[in-house]
Amino acid sequence: MKTLLRIVSIVIAGLLALAPTVASAQTWPTKAIRIINPFPAGGGTDTFARPLSAKLTQSLGQSVYIENQGGAGGTVGAANAARATPDGYTFFMGAIHHTIAESVYTKLTYNIERDFIPITTIANVPQVMVVNPKYPFKTIKDLVDYAKANPGKLNFGSPGSGTGHHLAMELFMKVTGTNMVHVPYRGAGPMMQDFLAGQIDLVFDGMATSATQMKAGKLRGLAIATPKRTPVFPDLPTMDEVGIHGMEISTWYGLWAIKGTPKAIVDRMYQETIKVMNQPDMKNIWASQVADPGGMTQEQFAAFIHSEIARWAKVVKDSGVKLD
Repeated sequence: MKTLLRIVSIVIAGLLALAPTVASAQTWPTKAIRIINPFPAGGGTDTFARPLSAKLTQSLGQSVYIENQGGAGGTVGAANAARATPDGYTFFMGAIHHTIAESVYTKLTYNIERDFIPITTIANVPQVMVVNPKYPFKTIKDLVDYAKANPGKLNFGSPGSGTGHHLAMELFMKVTGTNMVHVPYRGAGPMMQDFLAGQIDLVFDGMATSATQMKAGKLRGLAIATPKRTPVFPDLPTMDEVGIHGMEISTWYGLWAIKGTPKAIVDRMYQETIKVMNQPDMKNIWASQVADPGGMTQEQFAAFIHSEIARWAKVVKDSGVKLD
């Protein structure tokens, strides 16, 4: 009898301990929710984070706001997010760069798989080789021929060392046997400002930040890093078509919760995110940025992150890029 009472007492204690978590999940959210964007305002992450936060505000009935925390290729904001209280009121919107960072940075204070809970992918944007129109390059061959004849004369920008844009150019230089100078910025927004001002010569950029400028004739696209051409720029050839193979690269964005966030809240955030991304006006925004919508399940996203870390670790090793 005493043994039975003891078992019952243990079960009741466990249920009581769980009760606050269950209650908080059922009533969540009761206050504003922040999504940390680890890049400055105006970049590719903002392009998708801000419409998403506006829709989630309507859907959840509480303010969902974006907090930009740029620096070190997105790792400063990621480190700050990893230290946040896992109560369901802080989320993190990162990108491909955070799977690259795992092998590029030697002193990361967080781990993208250990310290975060994957929720879903938000968008997938093809990358494109873009040059400043001050150069006469009309094709990738023009660019490669000039770069080979003038090693170190051209420079290329990126939203930060170790980002997808940076590693894509490292891969491009390896494949083409060229040598160009890297100019890192604190995000895609500042990079684009200098690019348009003629301070940098070319970038391997996501369509989300270059499409508008390409349409306006302020930038010139040379080739897109996708298996097939995009209907938005039907005359833009693929890298494969111009003889540059192994360059199928896109910039993807994803949403994470902080490790320790109650599962019921994580599941609710996933459901609400999928619901708002399927709304027609959101699909139109994504399409205008030449972006494929996300929507992976939590399990699919976790597996994808793991595979991306392995994929980019090889590129990092081959390029020799390492950062403290």
